[in-house]
Amino acid sequence: MLQPPMKLTVFTDYSLRVLIYLATQPERRATIAEVAAAFSVPENHLVKVVHFLGKAGMLANVRGKGGGMQLATAPENIRVGNVIRATEGDPVLAECFAGGGCDCAIVPTCRLRGVLGEALVAFFGVLDSYTVADLVTNREQLAKILFAPPPAANPRPAEGTSPAAG
Repeated sequence: MLQPPMKLTVFTDYSLRVLIYLATQPERRATIAEVAAAFSVPENHLVKVVHFLGKAGMLANVRGKGGGMQLATAPENIRVGNVIRATEGDPVLAECFAGGGCDCAIVPTCRLRGVLGEALVAFFGVLDSYTVADLVTNREQLAKILFAPPPAANPRPAEGTSPAAG
């Protein structure tokens, strides 16, 4: 049976999106509603993400009127690999990577664990070589997309005028 390709959880995806959003304009405080609207994702999912990132020390969250969230540190100090480790937990590529016993008969002589371990080190090696700042080197393009005003909802012509014929 074919397994689906390896992919990050939605929680990790949304965590990275929040960090990218905030790093695009790091001097600015944002709300969960703004981020949800920018990415067209449910606010209730982001509440959990923002709370987690705050507890992990990546966000500074301020509750109440005038509150919001912003990066707790410079985007250059947030490694992508650390975000993924924090949100995904310990990777378990095979049963022999899990804590506790393993029922596999070839554990004493198997070389697969070493190969998978090497791949995991390479995977995180690449992710650790990038920071959130690296993800927003195209800040101007990101800002045009993320901070664009929503399209007007069918503006009504002023009284006594008619809409332009198209």
